[in-house]
Amino acid sequence: MNDNRYALKNAFLYTILIAVLLLVPTYLYVTYMKYVYEIQYEFKLKQQSHLIVQAMETFSQQEEKVFDYPRFRTFQSGLYDEHFNPVFTLIRAPLKIQKAGYHIQDNYGYLIVPLPERRYFEAAYLVVGGKLAYAPIYQDAVIILFFITSIFFVLSLYFLDRFALPFQRVNKRLDRFIKDSMHEINTPLSIINVNIDLYNRANPHNKYLQRIKAATKTLATLYNDMDYLIKNERLSFAYVPIDLSRFLQERIDYFSEVAALKNITISVCIDEEVTLSFNPTQLQRIIDNNLSNAIKYSHEEGKIEVKLEKHEEYCVMRFKDDGIGIEDVSRIFERYYRENQEKGGFGIGLNIVKSIIDKAGIDLQIDSEYGKGSQFSYRFAPPIFQKN
Repeated sequence: MNDNRYALKNAFLYTILIAVLLLVPTYLYVTYMKYVYEIQYEFKLKQQSHLIVQAMETFSQQEEKVFDYPRFRTFQSGLYDEHFNPVFTLIRAPLKIQKAGYHIQDNYGYLIVPLPERRYFEAAYLVVGGKLAYAPIYQDAVIILFFITSIFFVLSLYFLDRFALPFQRVNKRLDRFIKDSMHEINTPLSIINVNIDLYNRANPHNKYLQRIKAATKTLATLYNDMDYLIKNERLSFAYVPIDLSRFLQERIDYFSEVAALKNITISVCIDEEVTLSFNPTQLQRIIDNNLSNAIKYSHEEGKIEVKLEKHEEYCVMRFKDDGIGIEDVSRIFERYYRENQEKGGFGIGLNIVKSIIDKAGIDLQIDSEYGKGSQFSYRFAPPIFQKN
């Protein structure tokens, strides 16, 4: 996995965890701030009630004929008799709680103030109320939570990147070592294959040389898997038109000598003129790994069936063997997982295949019965499959 993407992913996960842990203190903060706000609101209502009482007191002393009842932009008020029937009110909603004091209900706060009996317009109570605005509290809580998580995300990203530096250096050295080693492996493999071919042209068939060549092809498959594993995140694989019928037959011919080491028969049924728009390197990794695994896990003198079926809207490529089968299908695509330790290999072939088909959108169906064999079916649909 790319180091930057790894750090970003884990920093994001840690930040989500911190955000979840902060939910409890955030809830407590919001609850406390709402409580403080409600107390402050009660104080404001008392101030407004004093203003109204003072205005009524001034009116009674001056004995004016018309009383101009005080009105406020954010508060409503009214005068009520002893049965809480309105004498004069600007409050539209009916009062649900009819007793003196400060009350909060449905995000609405109101203060009921008892008045001296029959002193102000025969009213017994002055009610002052208004809508409680909790939005600024929630907004502040969100901003604080976002600020803390953002800082934690940046710090996590920074420290993860710092902590990863020694491992990045080791990985670079390891990549360089693997590249150099693979170059050193590829050169003698090529020399061995070329010299075996030259010898076979000039001399009778030699079964021992044939076994050597089959072994070098097995090594070449491992080499190609390792090479792809190192380069696949750094290179782009362009799609080109491919004659799958011919391409598949060529790979079968290539592995025929490997199959011959175990006297395995490869049965071939390939429809003609099947064309794909795909990358040759990636297609070879799919085919080679399936053929290599089919040979590896088949019994001596077993049989492998390779089919390519062309349909109207898609084509299917199948690899079937009568070998040992798969015990745990869910794990075979894990990198470095080997179900049978005795068969060798690095456990990267099917992991590479899975990464290729997932990105390309190729459907894979696996039918396997442990102890009786397996079948891998790859379904290519448009735009990969090219209809003639």
